[in-house]
Amino acid sequence: MNPQPILRVSNIHKSYKTGRSDFLHVLKGVDFSVREGEIVAIVGPSGVGKSTLLHIIGILDRADEGVVEIDGVNVSSYDDARLALIRNKTAGFIFQAHHLLSEFTALENVMMPGLIGGLSKQQLKEPAMKLLREVGLVDRAGHRPMELSGGEQQRIAVARALINRPRLLLADEPSGNLDVRTAESLHSLLWNLSREHRQTLIIVTHNHYLAKRADRIVELYDGRIKSDVRNHTF
Repeated sequence: MNPQPILRVSNIHKSYKTGRSDFLHVLKGVDFSVREGEIVAIVGPSGVGKSTLLHIIGILDRADEGVVEIDGVNVSSYDDARLALIRNKTAGFIFQAHHLLSEFTALENVMMPGLIGGLSKQQLKEPAMKLLREVGLVDRAGHRPMELSGGEQQRIAVARALINRPRLLLADEPSGNLDVRTAESLHSLLWNLSREHRQTLIIVTHNHYLAKRADRIVELYDGRIKSDVRNHTF
């Protein structure tokens, strides 16, 4: 196992302007690292900065202060264009809302990050179909999102997040809009795919049962890490 963390964040601060001169200090010096293949659950009360931290980890947003390192490289000072390239290749995102493109089929939605990354449909069709098979939806390849159930849409979103074989899989309450049975099925799928592909998974969740299945639970409180507990040996 590679002892070098795939991800390290140091002294992360983030504030948002709430009025003419008022600021909400959401993150107040967050430090932690994640190893390759590790599954980490980020928990804490609503509004504590969990999603903000996930967005900074996935370089969707910039910290006001601090450093984000991916594979030992500090990407914090990169310009937006370079960050977009790194994000496309390094991170796969799964949000509570699936954000599928309604005018495209399931197969085309899965291929989309690869197309944005410069690959052709011919290059992407086979791996996209393989991912659809892995999430149990190969027979829905030609269907559009409106023809799929909520659980099926989220499975398509999982396949889409994996198409570029990202180093980091980042999930923000991915089952928040699903019923309990469908949510449990999605959780098992994420865990199985993470283990099978040796995918580093960081998941923001309010589901404490789900968090206990992770290798580690990182609890945020008042903009800082309150605890970082390992559930079992990784």
